[in-house]
Amino acid sequence: MPKELIFSLISLLAGLVIGAVVLVIYARIKARKNAELVKNASEEAHEKGYEEGAAYGYEKRKLEAEAAINTAEEESLRIVQAAVREGEVKKREYVLQAKDEIRQLRSLFEKEVRENQQEAQRKEQRLTSKEEALDKKLDALEQREGVVREKEAKANEKIAEAESFYAKQQELLEKIAGMSAEQAKELLLTQLDTELVHDKAARIREYEADLADEKAERAREIIATAIQQCAADYVSDVTVTVVPIPNEEMKGRIIGRSGRNINAIETATGVDLVIDDTPEAVILSSYNPVRREVARLALEKLIADGRIHPGKIEETVEKARKELDATIRREGENATFEAGVFGLNPEIIKLLGRLKYRTSYTQSVLIHSIEVSKLSGIMAAELGVDVDLARRAGLLHDIGKAVDFETEGTHIDLGAEIAKKYKENDVVINAIMSHHGDVEPNSVISVIVAAADAISAARPGARNEPLESYVKRIEKLENICNSFEGVDASKTFAIQAGREVRVMVKPEEITDDDMTILSRNIAKKIESEMQYPGQIKVTLIRETRTTDTAK
Repeated sequence: MPKELIFSLISLLAGLVIGAVVLVIYARIKARKNAELVKNASEEAHEKGYEEGAAYGYEKRKLEAEAAINTAEEESLRIVQAAVREGEVKKREYVLQAKDEIRQLRSLFEKEVRENQQEAQRKEQRLTSKEEALDKKLDALEQREGVVREKEAKANEKIAEAESFYAKQQELLEKIAGMSAEQAKELLLTQLDTELVHDKAARIREYEADLADEKAERAREIIATAIQQCAADYVSDVTVTVVPIPNEEMKGRIIGRSGRNINAIETATGVDLVIDDTPEAVILSSYNPVRREVARLALEKLIADGRIHPGKIEETVEKARKELDATIRREGENATFEAGVFGLNPEIIKLLGRLKYRTSYTQSVLIHSIEVSKLSGIMAAELGVDVDLARRAGLLHDIGKAVDFETEGTHIDLGAEIAKKYKENDVVINAIMSHHGDVEPNSVISVIVAAADAISAARPGARNEPLESYVKRIEKLENICNSFEGVDASKTFAIQAGREVRVMVKPEEITDDDMTILSRNIAKKIESEMQYPGQIKVTLIRETRTTDTAK
């Protein structure tokens, strides 16, 4: 019997027992209440009897009390009997309900058993059919294997016959030709080699031409990829710094009595202070950007403090110099981290930080060096050379500019001396010396660094051509092309930072022969009306389309 059926029966019996117990308890409680009523009535009768003092009243109350007791007993007996009858009815109902549930559960159980038996029979039938199919396939495979063995034996016989025939034919040919097979092969190869000399030379020339084109195309792809993956912001700087002051009175305090304060500041910093009619501003002028930065920091501190005298000036300048040293070291460390170059000497890191205050044609040398490092790494990865060494060489290629304003010599010579002093790799030293073509490069990395340096310096807005001028130059170039008749004004594009212009012409107005003359005229007008570095390539494109309809 299922567990669910057993649990249902137990629950039913427990419900019947609990119902009977509840009815009995209710009957007893009702009887107890009636007894209490009788007792109260008796006591009340006695009290009233004493009050009235008459025996008749006592007897009457006694009879009434006995009648009330009898009535209560009868009522309790009736309630108990009714409860028993109701319990029997409930019991019969629960039994019938239990029997119905048992029948339903048994029916469900038998149905489930039948379904499981049917499913088992179906699975058994499928397994039997699969077994029969496998037996058939095995018999077919055995038959095929026999056929294959027979064919293999016949094939081996034919191979043996062919080898025997080939040997006989070879012997016959050797007798007729008067030479062995090796001699005939050597003669044939010699004749072929003589005939192919010209073809090989022609092929070599074709390969060389294709290789040159492929190298140029590959170089363009590498440079384009490097430029696309590396973007940098440019910050322009000049050789003067403007320090704002709160009021015009502060100019007199900076000058001091008989100019002693301004003399003290210029002596301590090595920077010229220009105090003119510029409202609420003092100009610091010096070619040395580090000194100019020290003077700016010191002057801002003095203005904020308000106490300006020679002793305070010397103290403040010394504090500013220490703060700037810490800033320089921090900037150098940030530059190495951004460029992904590690293991540099601490002194070289400080020199890199000094490049933050060094500019070249208004371009920040530190930002330029970081960009050259990134570009060099990208191109080195494309060419399969040492990426880390390329980044290192790119970051240090202008390191000489950190000291060229205070030491005699070109930044190339000074950079090479610094690299040698701190025992940098020979490839890095050669990249520093050759990135402007003063020395022949002796490695691929040196060539990469030179290319990256040129790319960084040639970016629009990188050097002394601001973005606005660059945009105007591009617009002027496109306008010159659009001024000619036959040019589609909506399809003129200046590309490659203005080094090439592509012009779509109207095919119904410009023929193929006219394009040669038009491109020459456009180039002449660009030469006469514009100023630009390098060359500008003019490319004309003419497209003719013909359509028809099949009916």
